[in-house]
Amino acid sequence: MAEQKDFILNLSVLYRNTQKYFDRVLVPYDIGSGQLIFLLCINENEGMTMQEVTNMSEVDKGTTTKSIQRLIDQGYVQIRIDEKDHRVKRLYTTQKAADIMNTIYEYRNMLRSTLAQDMDFETFEKMLAQASDNARDESLYEGDVLTLKIGELQKMSLGEYPGKMSCSIMMSGCNFKCPYCNKRSLVFLPENYSYQNTEEVMNFLKRRNHILDGVCISGGEPLMQEDLPKFIRRLRRLGYRVKLDTNGFYPLRLQELMEKKQVDYIALDVKNTKDKYALTTGMHQDTFSIQRIEDTLALLKASKIEYECRTTVVKEFHTKEDLVEIAKWIGDVKHYYLQFFEDNEEVIQRGLTAYTKEEMFDLLEAVREVIPHAEIRGMKG
Repeated sequence: MAEQKDFILNLSVLYRNTQKYFDRVLVPYDIGSGQLIFLLCINENEGMTMQEVTNMSEVDKGTTTKSIQRLIDQGYVQIRIDEKDHRVKRLYTTQKAADIMNTIYEYRNMLRSTLAQDMDFETFEKMLAQASDNARDESLYEGDVLTLKIGELQKMSLGEYPGKMSCSIMMSGCNFKCPYCNKRSLVFLPENYSYQNTEEVMNFLKRRNHILDGVCISGGEPLMQEDLPKFIRRLRRLGYRVKLDTNGFYPLRLQELMEKKQVDYIALDVKNTKDKYALTTGMHQDTFSIQRIEDTLALLKASKIEYECRTTVVKEFHTKEDLVEIAKWIGDVKHYYLQFFEDNEEVIQRGLTAYTKEEMFDLLEAVREVIPHAEIRGMKG
């Protein structure tokens, strides 16, 4: 038979024979090869949670739960409640496990010695580790992000991401219709609207990742885009820091990004007081949910991620009393900005009025009675 290079076949043979080996040698301990990786993880990381085991082993949560429950039933693993947070359950090995771990390690080393015959196994292990890292590339199984609707790309910005030289990517579509929004075409998408090509945007970012520090993702409302997490992961692999602008209406989606450490800076647009929120967002009072905004605010204040809150100030929608009430509502946030309103042809409702520079400083003084470090942003001249 002619020699044939078959990566998939060889990978399968290595995996299946490794399983067969451990299934055989672990019979006296009633442990299967499928449980071994979980036992090793817990033994070398005592006190880890079920979710941490899932993340480390890179299997689905159901498989983790089933395998660890069997180890618990067999007496090799036990659960203890975290002393500081009783909601957290931590995993520890038992004395029964301690009695056999050295033997298990010996079996593992014997297998390694057998596999290492007649080859530079250390080099192979390094290459295998690299191949495993490459296999974690989500693009292998996520597919493309062609459903991502990018409206505009601003190739250079010094002010969007505090302290970073960045570009701005504005997503199309928004669930709000704020009358003073100056990106009408991102809210009410014209029939002939032409989206930015996602791969062309990615190619631009690949060319500029030694020049730009970060990417600011705004909109529209970015969290409406189902492919946003995939897109952000691609940005992270290029080495970019990511700032996300949001209207706060999708706290669960934001929480997922935060928990996976996919965003470095978050800007929350606080539109108005609770009573005037629906009016200011162009939504109907009876169907609008302020709870979502409050959930997002609480999420940010409890996190270690850098964030800011900001309010674009418009005479027709915001009084001094409104801004003071907003400040009392959001409390002592890390950064709070009053932003100048700018009228242009893209504003949803034309004819709205901006406060003058002097008036804005008067409003800021009132707000600083509640949030002393509040600032003004967007001042011209």
